[in-house]
Formats: sequence, structure tokens, C-alpha cells
Amino acid sequence: MNILLIEDDAKTADFIARGFTQSGFTVTSVDNGTAGLEKLQSAPFDIAVVDVMLPGLDGISVVRQARQSGCLTPVIFLSAKGSVEDKISGLQAGGDDYLSKPFSFSELLARIQAMLRRAQSLSQPTQLTVADLTIDLLTRKVTRAGKRIELQPQEYSLLEYLMKNSGKIVSRTMILEHVWEYNFDPQTNIVETRLCRLREKIDKEFERKLIRTVRGFGYVLE
Repeated sequence: MNILLIEDDAKTADFIARGFTQSGFTVTSVDNGTAGLEKLQSAPFDIAVVDVMLPGLDGISVVRQARQSGCLTPVIFLSAKGSVEDKISGLQAGGDDYLSKPFSFSELLARIQAMLRRAQSLSQPTQLTVADLTIDLLTRKVTRAGKRIELQPQEYSLLEYLMKNSGKIVSRTMILEHVWEYNFDPQTNIVETRLCRLREKIDKEFERKLIRTVRGFGYVLE
């Protein structure tokens, strides 16, 4: 993960940068608003930590101008100004979070990790497609060649797992663990039964068969 740190106080910047580096992040540091804006507009970062009081261009202006130019990088403001009005100003300028100084690095790290989780969840696809088979992950609607296919909940979960791993062989054990979330009796035939029903609905009426058994290994949808 790449973090842009825009902080003019050398001791604070060194403290934050060392903490991020020790936590496994790659850190790019700049000490003024003008350089920070150029970095935000020209290079991809997973997150930006921006001090409000900066030389050249203050942090609020940096983020506002970055947003106006189309920058979507999540931003957390750092500031000695901790009033409600100051926080509102930062959030309205395009910030995603606001942390008042002094602060503990552990709190900053926790907020960064929460922001990254939110950003990653928003970037997740809402639709899966393999050949002419499509799943809408929001409505749970399944279609093939434009034809609606009705699935039972376990059949849907099984198909979603196969599609998320399209082109990869998944074993019977992997399916049990990911679709049913626990291990069944080794003698159970629940996977084979559900796959048989799924094939009836997904493949039977179509010339091209998408679900294939790989003997001795498992199953693959491709």
C-alpha cells in the first residue's frame, strides 16, 4: 500500500513515516502544499495523510483542488485545530476523516486501515460474467444468454464461488469450506448433488457446457 504524507513538521513527518514503514506501507513524504497537490494529481496513492497548516498551499485547499481535478484518493486530515467547525470544513473540502493533534500513532493506523477497507469494499465488482453467464451480486439475479435462471440459495452460493474462481480448479473440500463454511462428513455427497442440480439449470439447455469435472482434482467453471 502506498501512502502520501503531506506534513511540514519534520519531527512529526519522521514519526509518522517510520510508523507506516514498520507497518508495511510505502511512504512518500512532501513538506508543502504545492508539492503535495502535484503528487496527488500525478501519482496513484492508496491513501493520503494531509496536515491542514502547510506552507505554500494549506491542506484544505490541497484536497479541494485535488478533488476538483478528479482525484479520488482517500484523505485523512491532521490538524491542531480540532473544533467541530474545523472538522466540518475539512470533510466538506473532500476529506474522508479528520484527526486532531496530538494523536497516537495506533489511532492513526487504525483509521487508515478502516479507510482502506472501505475503499476496497467500494471497488469490489457488482457483477460477475463468464462467457454468456452473468451474476448480479447486488440483486442475486442470474442470467445466461439473457435468460433468467432461478437458483436456490445454496445453488447460488455455489455458482458465485465457482465464478469468482473461474478458470481455476476447486476441490470438493474447498467448496465445502467456502460455500457451507464448515466440514461435512467425508462421505457426504452434498457437493455432487448440488453441482448436478446447478448443471441442470446452467448447462442443460445450452450447447456450450461451462461447469466441468476434472477427475481426481475437482471442478472448474470456464
